[in-house]
Amino acid sequence: MIEFKHVTKKYDDGFVAIKDLNLTIEDHELLVLIGPSGCGKSTTMKMINRLIEPTSGEIMINGESIAKKNPVKLRRNIGYVIQQIGLMPHMTIRENVALVPKLNKWDEKKYIHKVDELIAMVGLDPEVVGDRYPGELSGGQQQRIGVIRALAAEPDVILMDEPFSALDPISREQLQDELTRIHQELKKTIVFVTHDMDEAIKIGDRICLMKDGEIVQLDKPETILRHPANEFVRQFIGEDRLQGVNSIPELEDLMISPITAYPTRGLAEALKFMRQKRVDHLVIVDRNNQYYGVVNIWDVRNAYKDEQLHLIDIVHKDFPTLSINDSPEKALQMVNESRTGFVPVLDEHNAVKGMINRSSIVNYVASQFSDEQGSDLN
Repeated sequence: MIEFKHVTKKYDDGFVAIKDLNLTIEDHELLVLIGPSGCGKSTTMKMINRLIEPTSGEIMINGESIAKKNPVKLRRNIGYVIQQIGLMPHMTIRENVALVPKLNKWDEKKYIHKVDELIAMVGLDPEVVGDRYPGELSGGQQQRIGVIRALAAEPDVILMDEPFSALDPISREQLQDELTRIHQELKKTIVFVTHDMDEAIKIGDRICLMKDGEIVQLDKPETILRHPANEFVRQFIGEDRLQGVNSIPELEDLMISPITAYPTRGLAEALKFMRQKRVDHLVIVDRNNQYYGVVNIWDVRNAYKDEQLHLIDIVHKDFPTLSINDSPEKALQMVNESRTGFVPVLDEHNAVKGMINRSSIVNYVASQFSDEQGSDLN
């Protein structure tokens, strides 16, 4: 965990780059710092490895103040990737990747195989590129090596300062995908600086939008897209992106009320009720609306002859469910994969809030299409 506590950076000419910054970056999080030029995003990141020293306040990594650490040792234990890549032109690719472990006096046996594994991790063949020099690789390939060089010493924290901004669009998108995959696989804490909102939305677990040395909004990409904090955020995001988000439903937009029954209901009564409601499943709840599970009509029919049984005796408690906090995308996927074509939605207290099925999704899409057609006619 990285913590900024009342951090300020003021230069000799009186310019205040960072103003009383309080920020917590969680373990294994990919946090994107973004904002217009001069907003303080790069200054914030460079204070983490003491390339820039704060004027006041404290920065902690895993509960320890970085001010008490030797700057050189600190930097060797924090991965750093920059736009200019910074590979040593007179060293081979393997030598470049192994540079920091070698400076840290690791046993060569410990890192020599790891170097080839890292090269392969970003889609390059170590046997082909390992003994080449940086000048023999394309810009995208060099930047891949820059990323894995930052991983070679197994740091917990990696800083990335606009690393992909000089690349062509195709290489940039490929490296964004690689970074997302590597982050999910290796669970590193990454602080990523960019000026590109599309890049921030694509890769970030959270986005920290800054202006004039202060945080304007800090949240998940989807929250920022759906709920911009103010007009500055709206303008920075751009109306095109905001309009695109408006077509994405909230989870509650897709929900309908389920047909429920108490667990004590008998099977004959339940069968009659299901025929009356024209459903083949019941969501079983108690009198406080607490979720028990799901019963289907075939189980009711199979157990029907036993007059001693109730719905609680045949309920499926392992039936897949959604949380009210889940994304609409997850809901669509689960409904699509469901054999029954529906999924109950529960709140944080295990109470039933509704359900989503294929019909409710189709109805939502149809209503949106109808609204658009109506607006076109106006």
